[in-house]
Amino acid sequence: MKKYRKWITAGAIVFLIGIGLFCGYYMQQQKENRKWNLIYIPKTEDGTNDFWTSLISGTRMAAKEYNAALEIMAPKREQDIQQQIKLLEKAIEKNPDAILISPSSYSSEEYQKALEKAKEQGILVTFVDSYTQTDQQNLMVSTDNLDAGRKLGEYVKSILTEDGKIAIVSHVQGVSTAMEREEGFREGLGELEKNVVEVVYSDSMYEKSYDLTMQLLKKYPDLQLIAGMNEYSSVGAARAVKDAGVQKKVKIVGVDSSQEAVQFMEQGIFQCFVVQKAFKMGYVSIQGTLRLLEGEEVEPFIDSGCEVVTAENMYEREVEKLLFPFNTPKPAGA
Repeated sequence: MKKYRKWITAGAIVFLIGIGLFCGYYMQQQKENRKWNLIYIPKTEDGTNDFWTSLISGTRMAAKEYNAALEIMAPKREQDIQQQIKLLEKAIEKNPDAILISPSSYSSEEYQKALEKAKEQGILVTFVDSYTQTDQQNLMVSTDNLDAGRKLGEYVKSILTEDGKIAIVSHVQGVSTAMEREEGFREGLGELEKNVVEVVYSDSMYEKSYDLTMQLLKKYPDLQLIAGMNEYSSVGAARAVKDAGVQKKVKIVGVDSSQEAVQFMEQGIFQCFVVQKAFKMGYVSIQGTLRLLEGEEVEPFIDSGCEVVTAENMYEREVEKLLFPFNTPKPAGA
């Protein structure tokens, strides 16, 4: 009888081990076969803007590689805060696993209310590129915009005379990226910070940046430099400087690049631009969000990085990858 009990006990143990292995295998298969549903709401989806085109391409590539369902919901214009909030509310109604958003305003209470609702529904929130004043995100992926502005200011300090007047053409007033880049830019200027004569806002429109720059050139005939805080601002300013024929007198620097910006640099109109790693930003934001959904630990802030580009280094191999991202495969280290 004792012998049979031993066999029964051994059999029960083997059976339980088998059940455990089967359950583990089944749960692993369920995990591997699950398709997470994500929604990304950028500030705009503008085919004329290389930054957003590249960033959105990065999100799509990562979603494809990680077998996630990704929907892009974007306002027509970057400064359309109300439209972005409406899209955020619609996204919450769809109840995805996660919402990624690049907020167009830092302080709007409507973002706060909508994001609170998302969190109540158990929707994971990732901020990409910019953020709001409330700490409601699970993950933040962006350039260190203070650092980007500081690098731009330090470069300007190296090329400008002590009394050189500076104007800033920024993008959307009140958005976190604009505030931090200007703050960093002023820090980088050091003693030359006192030479900033005016700050204007283009609302991320090439045409408005162009018009504002023309006005600045008339208002300050001894202006020596214009700093654009994003692609719309800096490229619009560069167009105006070229059309006004003052490119030998007025220098242009900026944040972000495009093929047009590269051409302006080749022509000597742009002296420098700080390039964000937009494709990597988009890719890593999806990757990090999915890792969180899988229960992994992820650093709450991921700096996607930026580089200073000048005529001297613009055709170095690594810099070329940033200027022409669509010739670049998956970002290294992503």
